[in-house]
Amino acid sequence: MTSSDSSPPQTNSEDVGFRQLQKLIREMYYEKDESRGIEGTFMWLMEEVGELSSALRGGTHQERKEEFADVIAWLATIANVAGIDLAEALNEKYGSGCPGCGKFVCTCDDAEKP
Repeated sequence: MTSSDSSPPQTNSEDVGFRQLQKLIREMYYEKDESRGIEGTFMWLMEEVGELSSALRGGTHQERKEEFADVIAWLATIANVAGIDLAEALNEKYGSGCPGCGKFVCTCDDAEKP
């Protein structure tokens, strides 16, 4: 799904939800992303995770913000290539509480990965 329209989708500059972000990323980059494939896109995501790691260890607040945004954007990119709706996936897994204990304030043992 690509758009020949060069204007951005309607978004609220205060809050771009996952569905809006994924659509925005799809409209901007899908042809490139699809031709790169899942494996190539995954490598870009991992590079961004590495950059986030560096920013968390010694970057400025602004650098951290930018790297968080990059990681989420590349996650949306790979979800597009894989045909996954992130908003739907998040709602299914976390919309009813912690997947481990089922509560909205997790009570899982600290040793568990909720």
